[in-house]
Amino acid sequence: MSLFKRLRDLTLSNIYALVEKAEDPVKLLDQYIRDMVTDVEEAEKAVAAQIAIEKKFKILYEEQAALVQKRTEQAEKAVQADKIDLARRALEDKKVADQKAEEYKTAYEQNKAAAQQLRSKLSEMQKQVNEMKNKRETLVARANAAKAQTQINKAMAGFGTDTAKAGLKRMEEKVLEMESRAEASNELFTKEKSLDDEFAALDKDQDIEDELAALMKKHQKE
Repeated sequence: MSLFKRLRDLTLSNIYALVEKAEDPVKLLDQYIRDMVTDVEEAEKAVAAQIAIEKKFKILYEEQAALVQKRTEQAEKAVQADKIDLARRALEDKKVADQKAEEYKTAYEQNKAAAQQLRSKLSEMQKQVNEMKNKRETLVARANAAKAQTQINKAMAGFGTDTAKAGLKRMEEKVLEMESRAEASNELFTKEKSLDDEFAALDKDQDIEDELAALMKKHQKE
């Protein structure tokens, strides 16, 4: 993976879009955070290396610029001393140093710009990592709430109105069935006892009839 590739390919907006579609968004976001942290570490190394190159060319440029100044002063001094050949050599060396100074200056400026660009991208990556970490806390809370709601909904699914009514009706039918059996059993018991009661009543009624007949017979004699 090239440096800053994830920053270029996965902005926060489309990361969040993928997270929202994931079965386990927290797990997915955690993976992105780990990947981004790794990228940040690589970017920090790249920025450090680029800064080192920038400083190297700056030093080389400053050395050659100082040499140009030095050879200029030496050429003037040689001319004053009527050392024309020495002055010429100083100017020739100055020319070479001046060319190198220009080359090093160009390289320094280019690498300085590159280093600044990398610093900017690194800062953006660090910002996005922090935003994702903050987003994670909110996402974890939302995910937990959603899981809890799902569990409650599943549990409540068995308590639907139709299901509850059907269950209650079935219980009522069972109770009615039990009551019917009890009533039938009671009727059977009542019928079995009524036969003996009828004979007992018959004997009781006969005693009354005999007593009544005796009374009537007594009054007839009188």
